[in-house]
Amino acid sequence: MASESTYFRKGFGLKSEVQDTLTADYDGQLVDLLLARGHTLVAGPVTIRLAKEFGFCYGVERAVEYAYQTRAKFPDRRICLAGEIIHNPHVNAKLKEMGIVFLGASGKGFDYSSVQAEDVVILPAFGVTIHDFETLRGIGCVMVDTTCGSVLNVWKRVESYAKDGFTSLIHGKYYHEETRATASQVERFPGGTYLVVRDMAQAEDVMAYIEGTFAGGKAAFLEKYAHAASPHFDPDLHLQRIGVANQTTMLARESLAIGEAVGQAMARRHGASHRAEHFRTFDTICSATQDRQDAVNALLQEPLDVMLVVGGYNSSNTISLAALCAEKVRTFHIGDAAGIDTATGVVRHRDLKTGQEVETAAWMPMDRPVRIGLTAGASTPNNKIGETVARVFTTRGVDLASIV
Repeated sequence: MASESTYFRKGFGLKSEVQDTLTADYDGQLVDLLLARGHTLVAGPVTIRLAKEFGFCYGVERAVEYAYQTRAKFPDRRICLAGEIIHNPHVNAKLKEMGIVFLGASGKGFDYSSVQAEDVVILPAFGVTIHDFETLRGIGCVMVDTTCGSVLNVWKRVESYAKDGFTSLIHGKYYHEETRATASQVERFPGGTYLVVRDMAQAEDVMAYIEGTFAGGKAAFLEKYAHAASPHFDPDLHLQRIGVANQTTMLARESLAIGEAVGQAMARRHGASHRAEHFRTFDTICSATQDRQDAVNALLQEPLDVMLVVGGYNSSNTISLAALCAEKVRTFHIGDAAGIDTATGVVRHRDLKTGQEVETAAWMPMDRPVRIGLTAGASTPNNKIGETVARVFTTRGVDLASIV
């Protein structure tokens, strides 16, 4: 660990100094009104129902607050940020306005070539890889670590797997900052190994290999998953002992299903006693992610015409929320309120299948009363949620003055 004088994880005791700025930058009046009225706003032909849990989670609030505290603590120092603090373009834009320099990607980490010992580097809520941390420690700069506690819990699990000789099978996106940082934790122990699977379909490849039915054998498997596995990964050796973990923002039910299915595959191939000794799995989805997914599932029990999910297109937990909603109701994942054109009735949104931004006309019924469900990813501030509410009402010709 870096020396105490250059490594900070608990802020600088400046919360009161930055609170007014945070409130001005991110609070939303219409969200406050929704909360005061039982998560419901009704005006004219429009009813908006807000999920019980939505938007900024504790880990995100903490990371953003610590970034603001860092600027207040070091007003004259060059401050850098390893990637994005969270996956929300508006929050990151605010930090850039404060003069914080965003470091670009380099390989599986970030480019620290411009960082000097006198600089300050903020580590994002996703965390950074072991290599990144050691690089910064070598430079000798001040590090402000905002890594989410839920992410740290997964790291501990992966460390324990590596220590005991288990391969970490990680349900996540191999390119995501959090997953890269999590996977790197196996490097704490010689021979530590990981494999990242994106979804159940990829987990089924793992199960097929365990049971000897993967088409093409070892060479084909290594070719397909070389980008998502440790450099020395050997499926014949490293799929004998498996511990399941996950990126904290994935669909919880899928993570649990993958763990159970892989365990069953090992039992079919080697027997129940082998599974008991050579397989481990734990639910490492963060509570905030789970709470938002549960709240969406509860809201979807109501009659809704449309569901709006607000958040960055690269926000994994927001994508997961949109996928849940789309199973039950017509759903649009918008980056922010600007995606709703109040004049034309067109919505600009992320296509849930292709991931590309598209436009859809007549997204909301205009000839009858309408019920709109609303939620937001854990990195979406309240003001962006409130702006979305305003545009929904404006699209249907509702005077906002009549609401507030």
